[in-house]
Amino acid sequence: MMIDAHQHFWLYNPERDSWITDEMATIRRDFLPADLEPVLRANGIDGCVAVQASQSDDETLFLLGLAQAYEIVRGVVGWVDLLADNLYDKLESYSQFEEIKGFRHVAQAEPDDFLMRPEVIKGIKQLAAFDFTYDILIYPTQLKAALHLVRAAPDVTFVIDHLAKPYIKTKEINRWSNWMAEIAKQPNVSCKVSGMVTEADWHNWSKADFFPYLDVVFDHFGPDRLLFGSDWPVCLTAADYTQVKTIVEDYVQPWGDEVRAKVFGQNATAFYRL
Repeated sequence: MMIDAHQHFWLYNPERDSWITDEMATIRRDFLPADLEPVLRANGIDGCVAVQASQSDDETLFLLGLAQAYEIVRGVVGWVDLLADNLYDKLESYSQFEEIKGFRHVAQAEPDDFLMRPEVIKGIKQLAAFDFTYDILIYPTQLKAALHLVRAAPDVTFVIDHLAKPYIKTKEINRWSNWMAEIAKQPNVSCKVSGMVTEADWHNWSKADFFPYLDVVFDHFGPDRLLFGSDWPVCLTAADYTQVKTIVEDYVQPWGDEVRAKVFGQNATAFYRL
């Protein structure tokens, strides 16, 4: 089964979705499963994991409804208030829905120490009781806090979104690489091979720009802990779906069919219990 482990759906709301700047005007519209279905089919992808794009319980329920209505949506990474007094009860309620696989907070929009705050770690630790996963969305400057988190919560299964958004456009790699090597030492952490084109020069990238960063994650995480994700429709600001998929396909081609099958589906199926 070929799986896209990371994409988004939304009914565009200018106020809520103010992160979509003028430069990203191409995605200032609704994106729903009916839009993605033919794209997945054309690229030989069987299903996807829908990841939260806004921070509310309504967002989680919206994605849950799509997963229940469309076969291509195999799982949901929703949002929940990690600091809520009733967090455990919330998680217990969400656990009745097999479509909900885990949760994410837009930590990249928080201070660099957010993920190492005791109250945040306390909340994330509660995910383990229900076998919920946690997606780590951060910038490289937040990798220190992410490392602290994954060490402090060994019973939670984590995945780093978008390779932690390395500075591909400016070809910075060393500090990011060092932190990623440390995080990869934690057996409870995987990494999504996703979101790369939007960290490059949107209008002037080449496949070769991404290979040094892919070298790092393949070296440290290995082929069993890497998950392909398109980051559709956000990727459309810099590349179409086929271009995004081809970057990763071309990179893994020398590794053979077994590794390709893992990165493009088996690992996501295991991680999210699809």
